Amino acid sequence: MALKLEKTHRESQTAEIANQIAGILQEIKFGSVEIIIHESKVVQIERKEKLRFDTKK
Repeated sequence: MALKLEKTHRESQTAEIANQIAGILQEIKFGSVEIIIHESKVVQIERKEKLRFDTKK
């Protein structure tokens, strides 16, 4: 029973991480997304966004 609960929890965490990444990718226009993994687990997601201004007007 504990093994099944652990797998279900891990699957929900994976889905949440995937949703977070998808949301970031939909919002970002210029920049990068870095996913930090430690011991086969996502521990951090970094979003670096560039703001560009057109000064040639």
